Amino acid sequence: MKSLIRLFVLACIFGASVAVQAQTSALAPDPSVTAPATVASPDYRLGSGDSIGVQVFQNPDLTVEARVAESGVISYPLIGNVQIGGLSLTDAEKTIADALRSGGFVRSPQVNITLKQVRGNQVAVLGQVNRPGRFPLETGNTRVSDMLATAGGVTPTGDDVLILTGQRQGQAFRRVIDIPGLFLNQTPADDVVVVGGDTLFVNKAPVFYIYGEAQRPGPYRVERGMTVMQALAQGGGPTVRGSQNRLKLHRRDASGKVVESVPLLTDAVRPEDVIYVRESIF
Repeated sequence: MKSLIRLFVLACIFGASVAVQAQTSALAPDPSVTAPATVASPDYRLGSGDSIGVQVFQNPDLTVEARVAESGVISYPLIGNVQIGGLSLTDAEKTIADALRSGGFVRSPQVNITLKQVRGNQVAVLGQVNRPGRFPLETGNTRVSDMLATAGGVTPTGDDVLILTGQRQGQAFRRVIDIPGLFLNQTPADDVVVVGGDTLFVNKAPVFYIYGEAQRPGPYRVERGMTVMQALAQGGGPTVRGSQNRLKLHRRDASGKVVESVPLLTDAVRPEDVIYVRESIF
């Protein structure tokens, strides 16, 4: 009887051990499994620097990994250089399949291309944005507003306009775009499609300066349509010793010379203006 009980206990211990090992094996990563390829949109177009994997069904000798050269070509077995830069993944697969078929190497090639690493078709977003850097174009119709959103939007010190530069049809391209107009649907035509190699730059917002008998002297952002009265309010208004009726404005003229004048409260403020709040005469 004791022998039977002992055998039963040993069987239970052995079963529990096997269950734990099976669970551990299921949770442990399989070192033979490779990392997944980059998931790309069907509209993504290959660019220079992109790393791809090419496979042909039932032809393992034609499985290669290649990097797209600056000229947009890759070197592929049997058919040599293949121009795939600017093509979608589907079109690139068809291009290689057609070359294999027309060369008589494979009768009915089934080509599959996976994107391993994105290096080409990138757009730089620089300046006063929350996440400046280079970002890949994952679709063929990515617009300026999309890239601004990808970069986290404009910082509080950023300007209301951005400068888009790049190449269009082999010619230098430059466009100044009103940022609020993009999102308020005032200038939808400015929300242009960006292409690989473009750069979006957001400069610092223009500022004016206020000093003298102001509550909070210092530099402030020039808002659209800002008047001298609004600029004075930005500085907290005049102190008990100051007067809003005793202001001086220092502004550079077209020649770069600083000209002093007495502004009206309704005058417009310009970038780099310096407003001096004088003491009250009473």
